[in-house]
Amino acid sequence: MISGTATAVSNRVQRHDMQRQREAERQWAAPPPAPPPAPLQAAAPAAGTDRVTQLAELNAQGVVSEEELDAEKARILNC
Repeated sequence: MISGTATAVSNRVQRHDMQRQREAERQWAAPPPAPPPAPLQAAAPAAGTDRVTQLAELNAQGVVSEEELDAEKARILNC
């Protein structure tokens, strides 16, 4: 009876080890999760202020009217 108990325990330990090994193999075989997507960012404020500066220079040269400058500033800075 002792040898039967030892065999049963040995078989159970072996099955348990095999199950742990299969689980470990599944974890290694699975691809890593994809990183989360980068958050969307609005256009850099510097780009908008650079455009307003360019428009102001064009206004000073007489290429862009005061109304056009004001309308573009409002559109760029309020987006």
